[in-house]
Amino acid sequence: MIEAKLKKLNITIPTPTPPAADYVPFVKVGSLVFISGQLPLSQGEITYKGKVGDTMSLKDGQEAARLCALNILAQLKEACEGDFNRIQRCVRLGGFVNSTDDFTEHPKVINGASDLMVAIFGDKGKHTRVALGVNALPLGAVVEVEAIFEVNNS
Repeated sequence: MIEAKLKKLNITIPTPTPPAADYVPFVKVGSLVFISGQLPLSQGEITYKGKVGDTMSLKDGQEAARLCALNILAQLKEACEGDFNRIQRCVRLGGFVNSTDDFTEHPKVINGASDLMVAIFGDKGKHTRVALGVNALPLGAVVEVEAIFEVNNS
């Protein structure tokens, strides 16, 4: 069902990126999957670097957040052993936006990730969320997004 939705939306889930340090990409606790922060990586490279409000536009930030969400889905697919139908719902997204001090539209940036979850999962994609501005992110990335999902363990 989810695979068909992805195909209809012309979305390809990337290969999961291995962690860059001494942590794991996801942890399962009961029926919850906690996914480590994902950067806007494509083929191992950061594709969106800089600060929203300076070198990056709001639209750039939204596209970066969407790419982070695709990388979240790559980790989630791995956590679900390839079976997206085990996903019960997106519980929470946490978004971090590398931005200038006067930029205040962080929620609009993270909408790039939130909108993708709802487009794919419908009502099960609606989630709680935090969107924060920060002064720097790893590797100069413009956005980082983490997630919590509920999954069926059977």
